[in-house]
Amino acid sequence: MPEPKYKRVMLKLSGEALAGPKGTGVHLETVSQICNQIKEVYDIGVQIGIVVGGGNFWRGVTASQMGMDRSTADYIGMMATIMNSVILQDILEKMGVITRVMTALEIKEVAEPYIRRRALRHLEKGIVVIFGGGTGNPFFSTDTAAALRAAEMGCDVILKATKVGGIYDADPMMKPDAVKFDRLTYLEVIQKGLKVMDSTAATMSMDNDIPIIVFDLSEKSVIRKVVLGEQVGTVVGR
Repeated sequence: MPEPKYKRVMLKLSGEALAGPKGTGVHLETVSQICNQIKEVYDIGVQIGIVVGGGNFWRGVTASQMGMDRSTADYIGMMATIMNSVILQDILEKMGVITRVMTALEIKEVAEPYIRRRALRHLEKGIVVIFGGGTGNPFFSTDTAAALRAAEMGCDVILKATKVGGIYDADPMMKPDAVKFDRLTYLEVIQKGLKVMDSTAATMSMDNDIPIIVFDLSEKSVIRKVVLGEQVGTVVGR
C-alpha cells in the first residue's frame, strides 16, 4: 500500500460539482464518480473531512442581491449544504465507506450536531466526516467553513476541487491563454485577488499554516495523486 504524504485532509467540494452537466440539482452519476475518488483515498488509510457547498440548490449571495435579507438567504444556503452532505453520505456508504454527517445547524433526526471532540474521534477511527451547514453563521462562505474545520481538526492540507487544473492569472474558461501558477503564497492569492478562495478562508489558512492544493476534480484519480504527493494543480502555502 502506498504511503500518503498527507495523513488527514479536508476536501472542499462546491455544490456545483455535484450537479455535473445538469448545472443545477444533483447528477447522481457525477456524485458517484466523486465518491469513487474519495473511496480510493479512504482505502489507503487517509483520514478525510469534507465540506460541501450548496450552490447547486441555492446561492445566498445571489438571493440577497435580488432583495432577500442576507442572513435569511445564507441560512437557506446552509440547509442546502446539509442536503448535499446527506446525498454524499448515502452514496459513500453504499460503497462501503463509513461516514458521519455533522452539522453546524442542529437537525438531529438527520445528522449529528457538530462537536469538535466527537468529530476528532470519528476521524481517528477512520470514519469520513462530512461537515454540513457551513460555519453555522451567515456572511461566511463554505470556503471559510473548510478552512475553519481544517484548523479545528488539525488537517495537513485543504484540497480545493475545481473545474480547472489549478489557479490561473485569468479565468481559463474565458481566456484560453491564461497562465497557470504551480505555486503561490497566501499573500499573493489575497493581493492578486485570485478567486480560488475568499480572503477570509485564505487568511485563516495562512494564520494556521495549512497549505491549499487547487486541482481539477474531473482528472482520473486526482485526489489520490494529490494525497500521495504528486505534483498536481496549484499549491498555496508559505
